[in-house]
Amino acid sequence: MLPRAFLVLAAAIPAAAQWVHYPTPGLPRTPDGKPNLSAPAPRAPDGKPDLSGIWHVTDRKYLFDLAIDVGEPPYQPWAAAQFKERQANASKDRPSGRCLPHMLTDAPLVGTTVFKIVQTPAVTMVLYEEMNHFRQILTDGRPLPTPTTGAWFGYSIGRWDGDTFIVDTTGFNDRGWLDDPGHPHTESLHVIERYRRPDLGHLQIQFTIDDPGAYTKPWSVTVPFELMPDMELIENICENEKDQEHIQHQ
Repeated sequence: MLPRAFLVLAAAIPAAAQWVHYPTPGLPRTPDGKPNLSAPAPRAPDGKPDLSGIWHVTDRKYLFDLAIDVGEPPYQPWAAAQFKERQANASKDRPSGRCLPHMLTDAPLVGTTVFKIVQTPAVTMVLYEEMNHFRQILTDGRPLPTPTTGAWFGYSIGRWDGDTFIVDTTGFNDRGWLDDPGHPHTESLHVIERYRRPDLGHLQIQFTIDDPGAYTKPWSVTVPFELMPDMELIENICENEKDQEHIQHQ
């Protein structure tokens, strides 16, 4: 595992973006002008919760171990051995270290950046500040496509069950890591996400990992996120650090 001192330091790093103090129009505010994060969740024209906004993970322990609340995931033997090997070498071969993408479960957990959800009737888009990546979740009634090639973020469709947005994603390649320390997966991975927005300022996403190639049974974790109002995303290009001098921390 990574040294505890490193984990504590990294967890203390605030989320950042370039356009800070850039007021978001239409937000409920307290008398002193601050966003009222405990206000009711906004609603889309169809009455469903509107998940749109810029979000960051509030408990970065999940970056360092997505399965931290699970304990020991139900590994297949090869997956347990591979994770142990990655831990032994401090996860030095992580894809992001070579400017390859974070994958679906890892991308929203990057501790120093944020992601933006844009919800429309036919598609919900997720824009990741880290490396300028994106994914689209189709909500126009089409089924999951037959993948023509394995993808880092897979192929996603979404539907509503009451106030919960449920997303099914398949069609992954086998090159991604589920989290920064390196929980593995195979091309048979199926991720089920359940999004809940209980109020304006908070979002919960439950990730269920169903991959019989790497685990003996599905396992789940629920990760909390918080709204980052009055800011916008910064361009973030791997190996182009010129933008870093312009980053202002909240």
